[in-house]
Amino acid sequence: MAERKPSGNGTGFKALAAAGEGDDFSVIEAIGGVRGVVESMLPGVVFVVLFVITQNLDLTIGVSAVLALAQVAIRLLQRQSVTGALSGLVAVGICLIWAWKSHEARDYYMFGFLTNAAYAAVLAISLIARVPALGAIIEFIRQLPTEHFRAWFEDWTGDKALKKAYTIITWLWMALFLLRLAVQVPLYLTNHVAALGVTRLLMGIPFWALAIWVSYLIIATPLHRHKAAKAHAEQAAHGDSTIDTAQTAKDER
Repeated sequence: MAERKPSGNGTGFKALAAAGEGDDFSVIEAIGGVRGVVESMLPGVVFVVLFVITQNLDLTIGVSAVLALAQVAIRLLQRQSVTGALSGLVAVGICLIWAWKSHEARDYYMFGFLTNAAYAAVLAISLIARVPALGAIIEFIRQLPTEHFRAWFEDWTGDKALKKAYTIITWLWMALFLLRLAVQVPLYLTNHVAALGVTRLLMGIPFWALAIWVSYLIIATPLHRHKAAKAHAEQAAHGDSTIDTAQTAKDER
């Protein structure tokens, strides 16, 4: 199988960081491509289906673990990037170990609850501090502030339209994490494993894709304008510098 060419805009928040560069934004590529989506969803599908059919937790855990390892092995054999598969393997591994130690199938989903709660809390704190976390993440990816951190920070927070867009999508993502908890935790507490598994799948990649797409629609225009304004300012500053240098040389003559 030929290696899939990576998207020029990257995946996840890297794709959002490239918003405003053109009209080639792809939701599928932003969430990892078709293969990435399949690899992300397959362990969860196998876990819930196999457990519902067999009611054998040990078998379900074993098959799910083998599948997660196989995904990484296949990528290694094909000499493709294994970063996404490895991160997925770690997450699945934590979920499987949690379920195995508690002997409760529903505990496979506990790690997801904790991560969603943590993400929602971080986003809420950033909104209270008036520094939208999604803006900080996207701008950090877009232009790594290895130097002049204050200038980097003031550059994007000083653009009211851009900061407002980042604030809106930060609210959007926080609502996504809270909605997952509001729907799924009651299913966990009542031990409806099948319903929880299906709901988890539906509110996973599909919701992620929707959030990425809506976020792109919200920030693309203000981010494009911000980039254009900055480029124009830098060009003007460079022009003034050239004129000043030429004038200085003329005066010296």
